[in-house]
Amino acid sequence: MEALRQDDPRRFGRFTALARFDEGASAVRYVARDIASGETALITAARPELAAVPVFSRRFQAEARTAEHLAGGWVAPPLDPGDTAETPADEAEPLWTAAGYVPALPLAEAIGIAGPLPGRALRILGAGIAEILSRVHAAGSVLQGLAPGTVLLAADGPRLTAFGPLGAAASAEARPGGQLSVRLGYLTPEQIEGKEVSAASDLFVLGLLLAYAATGATPFTEGPAEEATRRIAEDEPELDAVPEELRELIANCLAKDPDQRPTAGTVAAELALEGAAGLARGGWLPEPLAAAVADQEARVLALEVPEEGEATAEAGEADAPPAPEDARPSGPRTPRKPEGVREAPEPEGVNEAPEPVDARPVGAPPVAASGAPAAVETPATPEPEDARPVDAPALRKPADVAAPSGDTGPGNGDIGEDRGTTRFLNTGPRPPQNDRPTTQLALPHELTAPRAPDALPAAPPTQPAAPLALPAAPAAPQQPGHTHGGPAPYPAAALPAGPAGPGGPGGGPMVSLPLPPAPAPAPDPATSRRTLLTIAAAAVGGLIVGGGSVAALGSGSTAEATDDKPAPKPRRTLPGQAPEPRWIYAHPASESSPLTTALWQDKLLVVTSESQASAVDLGTGKRLWQRADGAKGQAALAAGADLVFVASPTEFLWLSPKNGKVVHRARYTEAFEDLPGLTVGRLAGSSGPVIWFTGSHTVVEKAPKPKKGKKKGKDKEVVEAYFFAYDIVQRKELWRTSVPAGRDPGTPAYRVVAERSADVLVRQDAASLTAAEVKKAKGKGSVRSFDQKTGKLLWTKQYGAASLEAATTGDEDGTLYAAVGQDLQAFEADSTKPLWRVEGSEDSWFGTPLIAGPLIHTTERSRLVGAVERESGRLVWRRSTEVPGTGPAPSLTLSGSEKTLIAADAVQVTVFAAADGERLWKFQDIGSADPKGETVRASYRALAFGETVVVQRDRSFYAFPVA
Repeated sequence: MEALRQDDPRRFGRFTALARFDEGASAVRYVARDIASGETALITAARPELAAVPVFSRRFQAEARTAEHLAGGWVAPPLDPGDTAETPADEAEPLWTAAGYVPALPLAEAIGIAGPLPGRALRILGAGIAEILSRVHAAGSVLQGLAPGTVLLAADGPRLTAFGPLGAAASAEARPGGQLSVRLGYLTPEQIEGKEVSAASDLFVLGLLLAYAATGATPFTEGPAEEATRRIAEDEPELDAVPEELRELIANCLAKDPDQRPTAGTVAAELALEGAAGLARGGWLPEPLAAAVADQEARVLALEVPEEGEATAEAGEADAPPAPEDARPSGPRTPRKPEGVREAPEPEGVNEAPEPVDARPVGAPPVAASGAPAAVETPATPEPEDARPVDAPALRKPADVAAPSGDTGPGNGDIGEDRGTTRFLNTGPRPPQNDRPTTQLALPHELTAPRAPDALPAAPPTQPAAPLALPAAPAAPQQPGHTHGGPAPYPAAALPAGPAGPGGPGGGPMVSLPLPPAPAPAPDPATSRRTLLTIAAAAVGGLIVGGGSVAALGSGSTAEATDDKPAPKPRRTLPGQAPEPRWIYAHPASESSPLTTALWQDKLLVVTSESQASAVDLGTGKRLWQRADGAKGQAALAAGADLVFVASPTEFLWLSPKNGKVVHRARYTEAFEDLPGLTVGRLAGSSGPVIWFTGSHTVVEKAPKPKKGKKKGKDKEVVEAYFFAYDIVQRKELWRTSVPAGRDPGTPAYRVVAERSADVLVRQDAASLTAAEVKKAKGKGSVRSFDQKTGKLLWTKQYGAASLEAATTGDEDGTLYAAVGQDLQAFEADSTKPLWRVEGSEDSWFGTPLIAGPLIHTTERSRLVGAVERESGRLVWRRSTEVPGTGPAPSLTLSGSEKTLIAADAVQVTVFAAADGERLWKFQDIGSADPKGETVRASYRALAFGETVVVQRDRSFYAFPVA
């Protein structure tokens, strides 16, 4: 950080600038504070000479919307800018965004302080970034925001601060004609060959980033800088210094063929199956970096609001003219154009007929003599439609953006299917491409009206920035003023320069990462403002974007961005970001971890552990009582209106909801005195006051009396098992029926899959089957029917090829739904007749479905969640949770109104609109636990009541509002 300069803005909406955090090629970041609330923010303010270029403004806002879409977890959420002052008519509005400040070090600076990261820190870093990439790729987009300066290391895990080429730019330059030249520090083999970027390109850059974090250098540094592109395209990466356990994974990310690279979800799962947040519990930074982060936090807390007339310029800048008072922004506004800058006349023919669709690049683009690839123009990456907020904080949406053309309403044949990567619907054929690899991209200028000749910003002479990545052979690094996010005393990371020094001719190995062509919106003759884009071949010299309309592409629709000023009203509800929890409860670390959790009467959250049972008020999140008698108890149930029922290993307990006092108890030795030594298994299910459970005890069978002259045989111990029905209000047994004993120790594990008026359908867990039963079943699972009144076994049936482990559930109408191979199939329960089948995703299987009215909500191991019609099996919608596809399928929970569907797995909680599958928000409990606590590997759980869902992960509980 450094002091504010004289010409730095002092106000950004409700925030007052305190210091410069760092600066990049396209923007300067400030630490700022809301004096009224004390909230600290990180302000990203675009450089005025770039913000004056319309296409930069649009791209800047697009990347801000992407950040907002990804907010939460490893992405700091944007902040409400507050009320903004009116802008004078003769002034343009500055361009900035505000995000929550998190004490953290840029990766490049961290390497400079402590050297390469150790293995565990590498896993957490890679898993966190891969989790973000997985979400981006699931929306059909490419990030292109990775670089050592855009990844920060915080106390609880990594953070990403760039969400496109502007944020990750190594240099950015405004050029005549309303064009913008952006150069990135990383390149992939496919760009060198003139091909389009894809999700796999982000994985290649992630591999470079992890290799850099593991060694302090990128794996293609050997040799002259001017041959960097050849080495990336042809040479094998040098990974000898990478830890052996990570070498293969990083090598796979750096495969030359994009099809051979792993997906982001695979990388995240391989690095941290429990999630980066879980692995980071207990601290993850080496001691020097943890101290540097703590020191930075202390410095920020100590910053005071500078006086308005205070001299803040650093040495060497004292003679710079101060900025006029009225030039200091008071809110998020679009930038004004530099004085004296003239606009060029509108070029003719920019909107002529597009080139043929099959005009595609054939070979690699030419490379300049200096070694830097030749520059071409290419359009900006389209962000997902759902990443476009209505009124984004600190930015405003154009007032007349065209309405989406995609129709996902009923009857259009679109089931909203999302198999991990959203399909771009209704976009027509691929837009035309130019077959001349070095031809510049022709993007039309604004067509609202001819511009005056003095309105076009000229390209100010700028010195290209030093490369962010791909260090060349050792050279004398330059270290300008401290510009990174760490505390001032720590030196910035030394990155080698190119042949002519940082920013000199040739630019060293810094090469650009072009964006993929944007699908073009359909032309609309009704207005001259909308226009088609002509896409040029992707090349590798630099990213140059022309001024004019930029296509904005979302899932299932297209829209266009215009140059109109956005509406000023900030939007306070952020897409994809979890709402503020009503309360948070942390189970005491001094007690054992929770075993079971349950809701009682929508009033209490009852938690059992090895040592006790305790209750939390669902209205406040405060613990009310704890009771040692309930230790190791099973899920709490309502025994009438005023008692809490808990089944412990030795007795049934009825507790007072007010203080946990034991009101009644029924020890198994007394309640079932004819079954001495009874062991009660887990509850199989419940309905109103009735619970079903299994139990077993051991009896001694006397050996038969031997025949005369024969020796008497030995007595045998035999396990007898039973299936019980018990009324917890009347506190009496309803019936019991003898069932086959299970695997040692003998109690079979049952689960009620359907309750009907005449019978209850039960499935036995495969793990509790004896070896003889498994052999007899021949790989097929079975369902048993027991009479509701007497407990008599009515029948045992198998359904198709449903396996012993197949997820199964049923409804009151007599239909069973079971996973069969990769599919979900419906059967008539009594006749086993197949009714319909829903195809699943490849190499996956269905988890237990959830019945809700006319729909069945489905879940798959591939992380697809959906809904089908109960009657016909017609697929209504299917969406991805956008997390790594490992482990069991997500568990499903419905809100009290059945309007919201919650999917919980080992990585996160994803919330959908139950009717159409719209992804509403996601949640991970990053940073919720003590940084020095134990690593958490538990999966998430969700319990819903009324308009609240309680999300649990191990000791942490969050109560979120839901519809």
